[in-house]
Amino acid sequence: MRRAGWFIGIALTACGCAAPNDERIRDYNQEGVRLYQQADYTHAQECFQAASALKPNDLGLLYNLGQCSDRLGDNAKAESYYNQVLQQSPNHTACRHALASLLVREGRMPDAAHMVQDWLASQPHLAAPYAEDGWLYHQAGDLPRAQARLQQALQLDPHNAEALVELGLIYESMQRPDRALVLYQRSLADNPHQPDVVQRVNYLLTQGAKPPKPDG
Repeated sequence: MRRAGWFIGIALTACGCAAPNDERIRDYNQEGVRLYQQADYTHAQECFQAASALKPNDLGLLYNLGQCSDRLGDNAKAESYYNQVLQQSPNHTACRHALASLLVREGRMPDAAHMVQDWLASQPHLAAPYAEDGWLYHQAGDLPRAQARLQQALQLDPHNAEALVELGLIYESMQRPDRALVLYQRSLADNPHQPDVVQRVNYLLTQGAKPPKPDG
């Protein structure tokens, strides 16, 4: 599973259908999503740009444009789009992770850490910043701190998908597939549409992993 992508995805922009422009925005976005899912990022970007021209401040479209730029290797443009989204929606979890992933890939770990620490300081009661900080520690190879942060996230929100999946990956690296399996299955119970997680579960099952037995 590509750890950088636990919750990166295209946004399905909601548009009403009363006005002709809304219908065009919806159609452009739906076509962009279809093309993106087929890895045709250039033409997907063109669709999102056409929709954004009709609705320039739509955060879903800006995020989608960032995702396309990201996949096309235009990091500067992707970072610009992500920052535009976060200026208007600081708790946009997918966008935070997309930007953090980009910064890490560019070797800018201190910038990613600073961004996440600022988010944690401003939103100490949200699970998402703790999950993101746990992911960063995992990227840095600090498993104990990563595990602690992810457990904090789950204390705040036991259903946080990002924390469940990332903690599962950590348990796999610690040779605890039984614990990883439980966490992946918990995440899939909330959202079965996670093909990477399904793949991990199937792999672990083929390797003979079973949920841990209760103490007693």
